[in-house]
Amino acid sequence: MTSRYFREALRFIAVMSPFIMFALLYNSMRYFPNYLFNDIDTEGVYQLEKQLFGIISDGMRLTPCEYFRVHHWTWVDVLSGVFYLCWVPLPIFYCIWLFVRGQRRLSLQLSTAFLFVNLIGFSGYYIYPASPPWYVMEYGFTPILNTPGYAAGFINFDNALNIKVFQTIYSGNANVFAAIPSLHSAYCPIALYYACKVKHNSAWILILSVVSIGIWFSAVYSAHHYVIDVLLGILTSILGLAIFNGILLKRVPNKWYRWLQD
Repeated sequence: MTSRYFREALRFIAVMSPFIMFALLYNSMRYFPNYLFNDIDTEGVYQLEKQLFGIISDGMRLTPCEYFRVHHWTWVDVLSGVFYLCWVPLPIFYCIWLFVRGQRRLSLQLSTAFLFVNLIGFSGYYIYPASPPWYVMEYGFTPILNTPGYAAGFINFDNALNIKVFQTIYSGNANVFAAIPSLHSAYCPIALYYACKVKHNSAWILILSVVSIGIWFSAVYSAHHYVIDVLLGILTSILGLAIFNGILLKRVPNKWYRWLQD
């Protein structure tokens, strides 16, 4: 009995290990800032965002983030914060759900695909360092290295509930100039893809679909990402899943999965 539980624990750790590797890699970026490798874009993406998605308000053309900074509502502040807090926990929770329900192979594929998409996204951070919308609002277009993280629009969430959730989260931000692509926008779509591969899974498909859309909106509403960042984040998840499932998984022998079920 003891050996059985031990084997199950090892299987669970193996399935969760890509999430642990993701956390370690993300944290390591604070020691190797992307702006040491390429120049930071603060104005280019801002001007493109305004040109493509600008909103006319009081005779001025604003980015959506600038518009929502002026026009926001308490109930939306709270709801957007709830959605955003699901960005990593919900995919992990769904992965655990798959494991518990006996979908061991899919759970391992989900966690590994999650890590692979992050590797693509992290590469984007280093190829194209870019400031988030709130940075431009607070500091302008001049890059100020070692700028501390900032909760931006999510301060309204903290204030509405009289807590400091987002202020605490973003005080430990590994790198402010890592806005493109928006990996917040990429995570739930990964879990959604694997939810669609399970029969009679409509509840999870609905939850992950709604939360994905909610996170996309919240990223812009909170001024943490431009619409461009969000679209590139979605594209990153699509590209990562296409490469992972279309190329990498085909090279993995089925016998490698047997230990998950034995």
